[in-house]
Amino acid sequence: MAAKTKYNYPERLPLLKFFLNAEAIRKNPIPFHRQFFNLYGDTFAVKLGRKKHLMLSRDKDVVQHILQKNHKNYYKSTIQTKYLSKYLGMGLLTANGEFWLKQRRLIQPAFHKRKMDSLVGLMQKTIAGELDELTTVSSIDVFKVMNQLAFNVVAKSLFNLSVSTDQLKRLQYIIQEIQWFLVKEVRLPHKGWWFKLSGQVKKHKLLSEESREIIGRIIEERKASTQSHDDLLDMLLATRYEDTGEPMSTRQLVDEISILFVAGHETTANALAFTSFLLARHPKVQQRVFEEVLEAVTASLDPLEQIKQLPYTRAVIDESMRLYPPAWITDRENLEDDTIGDYHIRKNTLVGVSFYELHRNPKYWENPDDFVPERFLGEHKKETAGIYYPFGAGPRMCIGMGFAIYEMVLAVSHLVYHYKLNTQLNEPKVNPLITLKPVDILINFERRDHP
Repeated sequence: MAAKTKYNYPERLPLLKFFLNAEAIRKNPIPFHRQFFNLYGDTFAVKLGRKKHLMLSRDKDVVQHILQKNHKNYYKSTIQTKYLSKYLGMGLLTANGEFWLKQRRLIQPAFHKRKMDSLVGLMQKTIAGELDELTTVSSIDVFKVMNQLAFNVVAKSLFNLSVSTDQLKRLQYIIQEIQWFLVKEVRLPHKGWWFKLSGQVKKHKLLSEESREIIGRIIEERKASTQSHDDLLDMLLATRYEDTGEPMSTRQLVDEISILFVAGHETTANALAFTSFLLARHPKVQQRVFEEVLEAVTASLDPLEQIKQLPYTRAVIDESMRLYPPAWITDRENLEDDTIGDYHIRKNTLVGVSFYELHRNPKYWENPDDFVPERFLGEHKKETAGIYYPFGAGPRMCIGMGFAIYEMVLAVSHLVYHYKLNTQLNEPKVNPLITLKPVDILINFERRDHP
């Protein structure tokens, strides 16, 4: 008779304690995560049934093992794939296994640095259009500004001139409605029956179909066009599968573009809103960014060269995403039993990684809650390797990282060059949904005078 496998999990959070706090955890898990990490260590577990465990970690070795060293044994959990794919289809964000790998290999070349370089001029023009006329009369919610900006940058980079304003507005409305409902479904799984009975699931599936029809029509019109648009859609249409030499079907293109809209605009909007807040709170940092940008602008550099001349601006963005990572948490499930350090875990264990807590773990960061952009300058940046994951890690690292960095550096430099930012807030309110959302971050914009 075979010996029974012995499993060994980290210190456990009592299930009763977990359930007693369940409603508050659902509303905002971040304070509870901090409390539990401090009580039980950098990795802790909750036993959910006779064989089912949940683990949460802010330990760099655990994170590297799951996302990089043994990533083939860890799939995105059904929490991520089941709910998202219902409305967004099966693309890079929602797929697992061989299909995901096939899509990644197909789409990766469209996001090659050289291709992204060609979009910089279009990005800068869109950013200027969004930021040049900000109100200076009263405080404004900076997330609303950045959300509109990020959506338009993705839309123009994907479709350039081939989409009407009405189509874009409708797409934006649908995407926001679906995102809000997705959060409700993920946060309140016990109300799934009510969401179905009340027609909310059907309503949002119909909205999803409408958005897919809009995107599908744009794709078919583009396929019939003989013009070159120099945008992401042209790049995606030009891709070919290695094994067949065939292009993506319209259906698959719709899936991937739907996901690019969702994953590509809200995360960037969040990061830009938090960065704006931190600049408003730290006038000396803001002044240093302004001086760096002024020097680059005075040198009359093109947008791509200008980005390369703004290392401190980039460091400010990096430090902002350390403190407030838009993708603040991720989870995986192991396909087979696994050993992680001292732990031997059963297959199908749900393992969560808190990037938010890893980025503030006092074991790895000096004064972890302080805003110190210098952490990401020169030799100091090497010290952040293995403990800083604003775009994830391993083979599933965000495919749009280069795109997002270009966009954020251009947006922050344009903003600080044209405005002085200040705020009365001491700390931003956050809402940890699928992404880490800023709440009611009111900022005053005072226009700078330039000759």
